[in-house]
Amino acid sequence: MNNAFCLVPIFSLILAGVAAAAPLKGEEINNAPINTVSTDRLANSRSKFDPAIVHLQVLLDRAGSSPGVIDGRNGENLGMAIAGFEIAQQLPVDGKLDPDVIGRLPDDAPAIQSYVILEDDGKDLVERIPKDYAEQAKMRHLGYTSITEKLAERFHMDINLFKALNPDTPVAVGETVFVAMPGASRSGEVKRIEAHKKSGQVMAFAEDGTLLAAYPATIGSEESPSPTGTHKVKGVARMPPYTYNPKINFQQGKNRKILKLPSGPNNPVGTVWIDLTEPTYGIHGTPSPELIGKASSHGCVRLTNWDVEELAGMVKPGVTVEFFD
Repeated sequence: MNNAFCLVPIFSLILAGVAAAAPLKGEEINNAPINTVSTDRLANSRSKFDPAIVHLQVLLDRAGSSPGVIDGRNGENLGMAIAGFEIAQQLPVDGKLDPDVIGRLPDDAPAIQSYVILEDDGKDLVERIPKDYAEQAKMRHLGYTSITEKLAERFHMDINLFKALNPDTPVAVGETVFVAMPGASRSGEVKRIEAHKKSGQVMAFAEDGTLLAAYPATIGSEESPSPTGTHKVKGVARMPPYTYNPKINFQQGKNRKILKLPSGPNNPVGTVWIDLTEPTYGIHGTPSPELIGKASSHGCVRLTNWDVEELAGMVKPGVTVEFFD
């Protein structure tokens, strides 16, 4: 495995509506009918948590069509998740919620459920993640900075949605909190991966052409394009370290020397590196899942940590990876 030259994302996007989130009740989400989510409603849901959209995002996630971060807001990721579900169900594909989509989305368990914080949830935390790579290189592990961050990622949630659901609850071992419940990881054997640059989506297909899973992705940028054509998976590395090389990577701060950053979910390439036969390129995770599909990458294919972990469990060396413009 060699991720030494993978280029990391540009974290220049400031997301709207993430501060001082108003409290939100799990019952409100669980009882919100997704058939009330219309195109007009989606257009007006960018700046606040919409209970019906949270409900819909959880159901799509369970069905194998990831919306990325479950955040209760409209965006391209939600439309792509609906389109991915339509492909998997062999429905006409337009990325819009309609009776056919609603009728096939299984809704047999509450979207928001309670969770008792375990002792292990408080382990392997770090005080902070410095922005400077030279400081990160001195650390033993680039872990989560809080139980809140750890649980939000485990349950595929925007951290501010987690806070909105648990405004007055101490986030500590033994306490009960409310979380989104996305369901078990997808299983199967992926034979072909498609990376669609323009739409920003990765699709994983079985040998018979069945769509096993779809994920929102950040795939290169105009300045630093991702590969073209067809490549193959070389291997999978979990919890990989990251080697920063300023002669090949972008210039990070004043760092002009090669630096080896330790592993961890807040590592620049996240928790998994899927190595490709195209040198220096891979499919990997991210320390900032809320930016997937919203900020550019420097060449690689970037997914949320939970999505790339799921994909990694279904691929083996030799799987075809096709890039489409």
